[in-house]
Amino acid sequence: MSDILGAVVDVLTAVCFVAGALFAFIGALGLHRLADTRSRMHAATKPATLGVALCALGAALQLTSPSDVTKVVVIVVLQLVTSPIGAHMLGRSVGDK
Repeated sequence: MSDILGAVVDVLTAVCFVAGALFAFIGALGLHRLADTRSRMHAATKPATLGVALCALGAALQLTSPSDVTKVVVIVVLQLVTSPIGAHMLGRSVGDK
């Protein structure tokens, strides 16, 4: 039974990593393809933040120590807080030029 549970966790981890990498790639592609600054900021923050969160979830699934999982949770929380605030400040500084 433990082998089946380990295999399921491994598959979920792989799905999270692949989905996170896909979101990060979509964000990078949006930075390259979109024309105006606000659209690029959206592409830089939304998919990249979700990509980091999914990769961190995949990493947390493989960790066994509560201390390590807590560190990953702190990383995700900091990413969720700082990325939108940074994009908001950048958007305010750019304005409607």
